[in-house]
Amino acid sequence: MSWQNNDPLYRLRHALVGLTIALVLSVPAAALAGRWIGDAIGDDYAWRAGAYALLLAYVVTGAVVLFVKVARHETRPVSAARIALWFASLWLWPGLLLLRRRGGGDVSGTA
Repeated sequence: MSWQNNDPLYRLRHALVGLTIALVLSVPAAALAGRWIGDAIGDDYAWRAGAYALLLAYVVTGAVVLFVKVARHETRPVSAARIALWFASLWLWPGLLLLRRRGGGDVSGTA
């Protein structure tokens, strides 16, 4: 099993699985939030679709940022609690980056 020590994807497997599941769960969450926001702003399909598209772009951007910044530190096996943490992190990623930048330390949840 020496190939596992050299394979970067194998080392990132926990982060990849957790982040992928959280991203898949975020798609319907973004649709629901987009509907609420769209109805509150304009009450027509164009507003709902626009809000959904913006929220989805926000979450996908968060997934990329979190993967680059945090994934290499993720060593715990995938669990419901870890997926919930990834899901929350996808929605709160700007705040997590601000905390980290201000000296909040490790935001990966592994320390």
